[in-house]
Amino acid sequence: RRTLCSAAEGLVAGYEFETLRVTQPAEHVYEVQLHRPEKSNAMNRQFWKEIADCFSRVSDDAECRAVVLSGAGKNFTAGLDLEDHMEMFMAMQAPASDGDDVARRAFRLRQFIKLYQESFTSVEQCAKPVIAAVHSACVGGGVDLICAADIRYSSADAWFCIKEVDIGLAADVGTLQRLPRIVGNESLVRELAYTARRFHAHEAQEMGLVSRVLPDYASLMDAAMETARTIAAKSPVAVAGTKDNLLFARDHSVPESLERMAVWNAAMLQTQDIVKAAQGTMTKSTPSFSKL
Repeated sequence: RRTLCSAAEGLVAGYEFETLRVTQPAEHVYEVQLHRPEKSNAMNRQFWKEIADCFSRVSDDAECRAVVLSGAGKNFTAGLDLEDHMEMFMAMQAPASDGDDVARRAFRLRQFIKLYQESFTSVEQCAKPVIAAVHSACVGGGVDLICAADIRYSSADAWFCIKEVDIGLAADVGTLQRLPRIVGNESLVRELAYTARRFHAHEAQEMGLVSRVLPDYASLMDAAMETARTIAAKSPVAVAGTKDNLLFARDHSVPESLERMAVWNAAMLQTQDIVKAAQGTMTKSTPSFSKL
């Protein structure tokens, strides 16, 4: 069983980061751990670069079929590292220099915001299902991050906060766009976003943000890893196609999504994985699927 201080298996080659730790705790399962425990995994500028790079690599990594996203130390994440970003915030307040008007500054700032948005969109667009395992605090950017995951579990001590209004800004990297679709309750989302009040694990489960609440960190990680192993044992063709089409269907009409599904499976129904899966069912054995 995992504990808050236990070391995971060896680091995966090619995934060397300052703010993340990537390990392979099971066959075809990667764990991406937010790894600034001394700062409660606060998201500094380096983190925003690395999370996008990491999930871009994972998406194309044939060895990986499912991902568990976790946090090292006492909290999942404290959200944006305000100290690390303070110089940037101060620069925004400085008077415009000669030849630098508001429109041009805004254009550059828009590019910066979009880069941060793309960091978390890389989690959503990762071809492999991502299971967020949340313990203790999940603040501000942490909510944005887990909203981009496919599956969300938490420990009973977890608490969440859409913190951005308390620091003078509107959440701008995904919570306001994804959370209403996840929970289906505009009134509740607006309450949480306008007030920045904390909500705890069981409320998060009631609203549909998390699908399971586990008693403690160890059981949380056990459950997340078990789900990841189950997914990783399935046909990677089937799982990737399921995720891709679920994402498409979320943003398109039913007729459009059915048409795309028909085109998709016109190719993917020709996979050998269907025969292997059928043979496994008939012989009551576990099929082995080739890497993508």
